[in-house]
Amino acid sequence: MSKQQRRNIIIVSILFLAAIIAGIVMMPQPEKHETIKAAMRDAVLHDENKIDFFGFAVDPSLVSGYIVTGVLLIIALLIRVFAIPKFQMVPGKFQFLIEQWVGIFDGLAKTNSPHKNGALGAYIFGAGTYIFAGTMFELFGIQAITTEGHSISLPAPLANINGAICMGFLSYLFILSGGILVNKVKGVGKTLKEFSLPVSMTFRLFGALLSGMLTTELVYYYLKLSFVLPVIVGLLFTVLHALIQAYVLTMLTSVYYGEVTEVSEEKTKKKKKKKKDIEITEEAA
Repeated sequence: MSKQQRRNIIIVSILFLAAIIAGIVMMPQPEKHETIKAAMRDAVLHDENKIDFFGFAVDPSLVSGYIVTGVLLIIALLIRVFAIPKFQMVPGKFQFLIEQWVGIFDGLAKTNSPHKNGALGAYIFGAGTYIFAGTMFELFGIQAITTEGHSISLPAPLANINGAICMGFLSYLFILSGGILVNKVKGVGKTLKEFSLPVSMTFRLFGALLSGMLTTELVYYYLKLSFVLPVIVGLLFTVLHALIQAYVLTMLTSVYYGEVTEVSEEKTKKKKKKKKDIEITEEAA
């Protein structure tokens, strides 16, 4: 390609881009059924824009939660039935991807809870996968019709404070069950000592996901901005939040689970004393 041809291509590209920008700037703003203030308020309180779900007016995030859960269960079933039986010693690309994803959470469990980590690995794998998939869900922009006849995009399930509360308290109850299983009453004391843990987990998760959703809502509310920033906003406030929040919650859960399931010193001393008594008995015999 000659120098003149390259120059002509650059000029045409610049003119084409300028025409697109001019069209975006001159495009009239479509009429909205609600103000940006009302849209941002509903994104936090979820008291409007309900969806009819089998005769019940429910929050859109509930429908999002059902969709994400159903899709994850179907994918898990398909992988278990069709993919896992074909796994080999030398992994292919798909097998390598699955093993790496599972290995992240298995490594967290073994590192932070060396005593009891079987159930922990399974739990944080499920929780981390749900948080990641649920956060990424809003990128698909699946549309739904509200009870008032307006079209909205289904939000991330955990962008609702109720979903975040459920995830935070479920993790706390799992930690509590581990403490009871290993250290009985003392495990309960160790867990209840961190009474602020479910609250901190809830609001950390809710705040991070909500900030991304509000920024996206603000950008897409104004049509002119939505032609320029959707990729940047989607990557920055959705993908990064999905990865970071999945890691943070699973890390906190595994760390605190490791603390409450740590064998107490008294148990260790009793085991050593019992072992010593057996050795003395054998020597005497």
